[in-house]
Amino acid sequence: MNVVHSPVLLEETIQYLAPREEGELMIDATLGEGGHSFAFLNRFPGLRIAGIDADGEIQAKARERLKDFADRIRFYTCWSQEFFAAYPEDLERPDTILFDLGISLYHYEESRRGFSFRKDEYLDMRLDTSRGKTAAELISSLTEKDLADLLYTCADERFSRRIARAIKKAPGPVTTTGALAALVSASVPAPYRRGPVHPATRTFQALRMAVNREASGLPPLLENALGALKTGGRMGVISFHSGEDRTVKRFFRDKNRDCTCPPEAPICRCGGFRTVTILTRRAVSAGKAERLRNPSSRSAKFRAAEKIHESGVLP
Repeated sequence: MNVVHSPVLLEETIQYLAPREEGELMIDATLGEGGHSFAFLNRFPGLRIAGIDADGEIQAKARERLKDFADRIRFYTCWSQEFFAAYPEDLERPDTILFDLGISLYHYEESRRGFSFRKDEYLDMRLDTSRGKTAAELISSLTEKDLADLLYTCADERFSRRIARAIKKAPGPVTTTGALAALVSASVPAPYRRGPVHPATRTFQALRMAVNREASGLPPLLENALGALKTGGRMGVISFHSGEDRTVKRFFRDKNRDCTCPPEAPICRCGGFRTVTILTRRAVSAGKAERLRNPSSRSAKFRAAEKIHESGVLP
C-alpha cells in the first residue's frame, strides 16, 4: 500500500491525548489515510477508535492501512459536522476526540481533483465529490468583490483584489489548476512571485476551504463535538491556518470562562460556569526536526482541552 501522508505533531498529540484507562474510545474525526489512528492503535492495545471521513476514496486507503486493527476500529463515511450533529445512538460517548484540519497529501498527489498547482487538473477541490460546487463553479459564480473577500478572509491573501480582478477578467472560464496558477502569478508583484512560497498557495487554500465550507462549519463542529465528549474526556485540534487556530483558541478560551456576560455588565447574570480546562497554555508547534522532515508540519498548531463539566449542568 502506498501511503503518502505523514501525520503531523504525532508525538505531541499522543502526549496530550493518550488514553488513561483500558478500553477507551477515541474519535479520529478527520481520519484521512489513518496516520494518527495507526499510531494510537499500535501503541495502545486497549484503545478503540471511530474514524470519520467524508471522502470514500481516502477512507478505503485507511481501511487497508488499519486492517490489522479491524476489531478495534469502526469507520463512518460522512462529514464530521453531520456525525456530531446527530451522534450515533449505538456508539458510546468518546473519551477522546482528535481533529486534524489539514488536507492529506493524498489529495494533492493522487486524488486528481485540482488541489495542487503542481499538476494541471480540473479545479474540483471537493472532498465529497457527490455534492456541492466545484472550485471552478465557485469561481464562476462569485463577483470580483466576493472572490477578493474570500481570498482575504480564508487565507489572508494580501493581494486578493489584484488576484480576483485577474481571474474575473480572464478571457474565458478558469477551470484548471494551471490556468489559475498562471493568472495568480501574473497578477502579483515580482518580489511575491520570487518568494519561498508559490504565489498561488493562499488562493488555492482559500478556494479549498470555501468549497468544503471548512471555516464556517468549524464553530458548530467544535460545539457539538464537545457536547458528545464524556466529562473528563479530552479534545485536541490541529489547525494549519491562522483563522482556524484563532477559532479554536477562542472556543477553548470561552469554554474556560465562568462568566460569558458582556464586559460592561455590572454583575453576572448568565449563571455560566467553566466547562473545560485548557491543557495547552499556548499553541504547540512542530520542532525543527519535524519541520525539516515533514514540510506539511511547518504551519501546524495544536491545542487541547479537557472537559470538566457538561454544558448547562451546574457543577
